Amino acid sequence: ARRRIRMTSSGINAEYGGVCCSFFFSKSFRYQSMMSSKFTRLSTTASSSLRGCLGSKTNIPSITTFSRGFASKSKKEDQNAGGKIKIEFKPFEVYRCDAPENFAYTDKAELLDFFTLMSRMRRMEVVSDQLYKQKLIRGFCHLYNGQEAVAAGMEAASLKTDPVITAYRDHGWMVARGASPAETLAELMMKATGCSRGKGGSMHMFHIPSFYGGHGIVGAQTPLGAGIAFALKYRGQKEVCWTYYGDGAANQGQLFEAYNMAKLWSLPCVFVCENNHYAMGTSTGRASADLNYFERAHFIPGIKVDGMNVLAVKKAGEFVADYVRSGKGPFVMEMDTYRYVGHSMSDPGTTYRTRDEVSAIRAERDPIEKVRHLLLQNNLATEEELKQIENAARKEMDDAMEFATKSPFPDDKEVFTHIYSKDVPTRSVETPTVVS
Repeated sequence: ARRRIRMTSSGINAEYGGVCCSFFFSKSFRYQSMMSSKFTRLSTTASSSLRGCLGSKTNIPSITTFSRGFASKSKKEDQNAGGKIKIEFKPFEVYRCDAPENFAYTDKAELLDFFTLMSRMRRMEVVSDQLYKQKLIRGFCHLYNGQEAVAAGMEAASLKTDPVITAYRDHGWMVARGASPAETLAELMMKATGCSRGKGGSMHMFHIPSFYGGHGIVGAQTPLGAGIAFALKYRGQKEVCWTYYGDGAANQGQLFEAYNMAKLWSLPCVFVCENNHYAMGTSTGRASADLNYFERAHFIPGIKVDGMNVLAVKKAGEFVADYVRSGKGPFVMEMDTYRYVGHSMSDPGTTYRTRDEVSAIRAERDPIEKVRHLLLQNNLATEEELKQIENAARKEMDDAMEFATKSPFPDDKEVFTHIYSKDVPTRSVETPTVVS
């Protein structure tokens, strides 16, 4: 019989007849601890500035140098030079692998980068909400409010050349991948200046060179991600394909087919489940017999991460990236996150959960507020500096909204373009030739 025990960072692995078993230095098989919320400032302060985020409205700050960690206690003996602060966080839960350390170092520049990017993503979704209610955005529209730490942290852990593919909650990913809010909002409004020239809308956004969308069919992007990973391996590239899906898609058969192929061919594919706990209006407890999504692939290692903690997300992402880039094959990640809004704009999000539940998550786990707290508590930024960043994000999104609103709709002839790899002439009904 196959024996398996889930392991956290306090465990050690042993092999018995090819079966991975974990033993613990604790009284329980499943060790989870919530650390106290104390942070200790190390010896010197970081001298980095706001990285230009308060400058031109078109400036998109770098997001490639973020650092790690979150939420709990620091120790004086861990102090070091260089203005770094050590952050400890909840141990990771892992499956069929060792766990990364549950601490990391960060500094002012990295935290400001995170705060800036997530504030921009949050503000863009606020603007999207307004445009939808004005009927300037039509059709389906799925907002990312609350889940920003997943995109920001994983983007910091990956390469810009790494392919990323996701489902229909893709607006935040556009910004994280480096697309402008102007082209993103223009696409939402079906304008010719949009990233997909107005043909994709909310659910089908793409960004050259490495963001592959934006897919409207639940779970359909997961075998595509495996296919992209196959291409990477076939070409001998070192990139990793990050394949994102939700907890609702986690029960799709095509996902398990993708798992199987990825493992058989040892593909450089990371399957990342963004578990926001509700598949449309159905809670995970009502839809899934097994709630441990990071264990679902059985033969592929997995890790569960606090997806509301941007620094822990990055730490886990780096760990998994190193594993997959070394040629060991695919990996499964589960991000424990939460969306503040309904499934889509047509869903108020209050019929299947209480307002108190949403308010409690906002108060206790909001990813932006966690970073704000770190910056202020460690005297790395002032309230005024953070307010300036938020005001800059507000102005950037207002300008993007104005650009998108004034942009033209695509010409009617665009209906016939981008169907084939090469444009072919379109013909109306022809008059039959009469042969005498």
